[in-house]
Amino acid sequence: MEIALLSFPSLKPPPSQTLSLSLKPTAPFLRSSRPTFPSSKPPSYPSIRAAISRTKKEETVETVKAQLENCYLLAAVEYKGFTVKQFQDLRRSLPESSKLLVAKNTLVLKAIEGTPWEALKPCMKGMNAWLFVHTEEIPDALKPYRTFQKEKKVENDFTGAVFEGKFYGPGDFKQLESMPTRAEIYAKLLGSLQSPAIGLVGTLQAPARDVVMVLKAYVKKLEEESGGN
Repeated sequence: MEIALLSFPSLKPPPSQTLSLSLKPTAPFLRSSRPTFPSSKPPSYPSIRAAISRTKKEETVETVKAQLENCYLLAAVEYKGFTVKQFQDLRRSLPESSKLLVAKNTLVLKAIEGTPWEALKPCMKGMNAWLFVHTEEIPDALKPYRTFQKEKKVENDFTGAVFEGKFYGPGDFKQLESMPTRAEIYAKLLGSLQSPAIGLVGTLQAPARDVVMVLKAYVKKLEEESGGN
């Protein structure tokens, strides 16, 4: 008896027809990717705070320039160590012809650049307050600060000043504080006019400021005499 063996086709599909259960996508359009952005950074714009700061600096420079008009002396005062109350009291003690401002050295330097006041450069260090004197009476303008120093026992001193384009260091302030007043110059003029010619020659050989003051006083005297007649 012969037994016939029957062969059935295999149920396993061929390799080429095997279903892939891998979750990894094979097509490019199926690939999962995060959105990409341009690598270049957006343009930066100045902040409002920076703009305000720049505006304040410009205003300070303009304020200093305005104070320099009709200014006879500009002095720097050591500011570090002052209390708010002390500084307020100091401002109140000054005459109307003097103004005291607090400003950064860089801003003051920018305001005086290219002017005779640029001689004040040696003072551009540390913290300073700036005294603008709008009168020819220099000793009277400096006296209130000396009085303030004694009464309040303040050690802060002048760090320098410029008068008629010349720089005066802390040790030179005695020259500024001992300058003759207008009344003294008038008295000197009258004495010169009533004395021999050599007295007038001596007056004319005095410093330029004294000569100018003498001439002004003489012109004023002539005007008063002509007006009276």
